[in-house]
Parts: sequence; C-alpha cells; structure tokens
Amino acid sequence: MAALFQTALELGLISSLTVLALYLSYTMLNVCDLSTDGAFTMGAAVGAVVAISGHPYLSIVAAICAGVLSGFVVAFLQTKMGIDSLLAGIIVNTAAYSINIAIMGNSSLLNMNSVETVFSKLKGFLGETALASYSKLIVIVLFVAIVCILLAFFLRTRLGLAIRATGDNPDMVKSSSINTVVITIVGLCISNSFTALSGCLLAQYNKSANIDIGTGMLTVALASLLIGRMFFKKHGTGFGVIGAVIGAVLFRVVYTLALRLNMPASMLKLVSSVIVIIAIAGPYFAGKMKEKTMKKIMVSKPSETEGKNA
Repeated sequence: MAALFQTALELGLISSLTVLALYLSYTMLNVCDLSTDGAFTMGAAVGAVVAISGHPYLSIVAAICAGVLSGFVVAFLQTKMGIDSLLAGIIVNTAAYSINIAIMGNSSLLNMNSVETVFSKLKGFLGETALASYSKLIVIVLFVAIVCILLAFFLRTRLGLAIRATGDNPDMVKSSSINTVVITIVGLCISNSFTALSGCLLAQYNKSANIDIGTGMLTVALASLLIGRMFFKKHGTGFGVIGAVIGAVLFRVVYTLALRLNMPASMLKLVSSVIVIIAIAGPYFAGKMKEKTMKKIMVSKPSETEGKNA
C-alpha cells in the first residue's frame, strides 16, 4: 500500500507541473489554452529523443524549449492573427499530433528501457543507500519545488504583476501603456514550458513515450486546479501555487483508489470527468446552500424581533 501511495504521489507531482501551467494561463492570464495535450506530448517526445541520443539532462532543456515554442505559436495566433484563444489552442493541438509523430521518427512509441534518464542517474549516484528507493520521488520533488519557487517569485515581479493585471482587466492595462500582446506571449510561453517539462518527466519516469501520452491531460489538470482552488481560493499567489500542487496529488490519489477498486480501464476517463464536475459544481452548490441559510437567518430575525415587541 505504501508503494502504491508513493507512486500516486510521484505521478501527482509530475502532473502538478501541468496544473501550474494552467494556474498561470487560466487563473492568472485568464486564457483557456486548449493546446495542453499537444504541448505535453511534445515535451515527452522531444525529451525522449534527446535522452535516447545519450543526453538525459539536456532532454529537460530541450523539452522546455519545445514547450516555449508551442506557447509562442498559440499566443501568436491569438494576438497577431486575430484567432480566438480557444480555436488557437485547438489548431495548435491538432497540428502538434503530426509534429510529435515526426519528432518521434514517424513512430507512435519510443522505448527507453535501456536509456539513461535523470531518475536512473540519481539512483546510480545513491547506490545501495536507503534513499535509493526514493530516487524518483527526490528528483520529482526537486523539479516541482524549483518550478513552484520560480513561479511564486515571478508572479511578484513587475512582469508577473502585469500578467495578473492583464488577466483581471486588459483594458486598464492597455490604458497604462503596457503591451498586452507581449504579456500574453510571455505568459503562454512560460505556461507551456511547464507543461512540456511535465511530459518529459513522465516519459522518463515511464521509460517510454507514446503519441497518446498527453491525451486527457487538460481534463486532469483542470480538475486538479479546481480542487486546489477549493482550499486556497481567497489566499495569495503563493498559496495558489501550493494549492495547485496539492490538487494534483489529491486527484492522483483518487484516481489510484479507483484503480484499486478494480475499475475497468475504459471507465477511468469517466472518473476524471466526474471529478471535474464535482470540483466545479461543489463550490457552486456550497454557495447556494450558504445563500439559503443566510436567507433563513434574515427571515427568522425579524420574526423574533416582532415576537419580543409583542
């Protein structure tokens, strides 16, 4: 059971990088980027190809650069070609499928069983020590911690504040002589780099990369983000970043429990959708219940006052 929980924690932390990407683009920049699945697969494909060539560390940098390029294309279509953000994401996501196949050498699967990865490198360094069994978790925690710290710091910089302001009120930002086009491009480039990094780590974690590795990641990340917002909705950006990571881990734990219940693999997408519905509808119905309770209190107060006056 402990090993199962560790696996769920590791996979949850890997997907949290994609959740952080959505936190930046969807929550901060207020742009719904539907190219997430394609960018995730692109990061996995580029990372796998570079790692297979014998450069596991360089694969991380290459995947991040691929994500930046993907984000730039999405932002360019939105800001310079007048294409709606949703449609721009769909276009890039569709095109990414063919591009990813080409990156993988016209193959739908890359096997990395005999390839050195960032995980095997650390495991070899730790040798026979007690920490060797936690080598994957250590690597993942390190990457997630670095991204969280950098993102929390970035959102407090002048550029980060401009991104947040653009998401809240783009008209006000334009009137302040801030170039919203540049802000949108930078925001989507950074967010897609996180997504591609997540895909690269998952490919090296699984020792394989396939063309469908990113399918459904947008749904998973969105559900995780909404779960995290349930805990830290009214807090600052630092807590928002932490909430995104916690949401990703909780989602993966629920997903793992569904697997433990011997649920058919074909039903797991349904589980993801149900979690998204609960994450979205939960706060809505909670607000409705609170509103009804407040109305009952307001109605009961005058009646009590009238009884006392009588």
